Amino acid sequence: MEEKRVGKVVGYFAKIGVAAIEIEEEGLKIGDTIHIKGHTTDLTQQVTSMQIEKQPIQEAKPGDAVGVKVDDRVRRGDTVYKVIE
Repeated sequence: MEEKRVGKVVGYFAKIGVAAIEIEEEGLKIGDTIHIKGHTTDLTQQVTSMQIEKQPIQEAKPGDAVGVKVDDRVRRGDTVYKVIE
């Protein structure tokens, strides 16, 4: 299983369970599997919901800052990878 770096977590909203992710290298779309890794974070999940400025989107490209619904707590500075089957 291969992983490609997508970007990094720049914020986390605990109340709504959303990670703010800065897309830097690899695009991301609904249905992709992501792996978020950090000092105390190790979360793998499918992207089911993604937004830019509260607008739902299907796909994000490098340069975008997106909100992604996450199943668990993530932290600012965590690295986001896309899992390639």
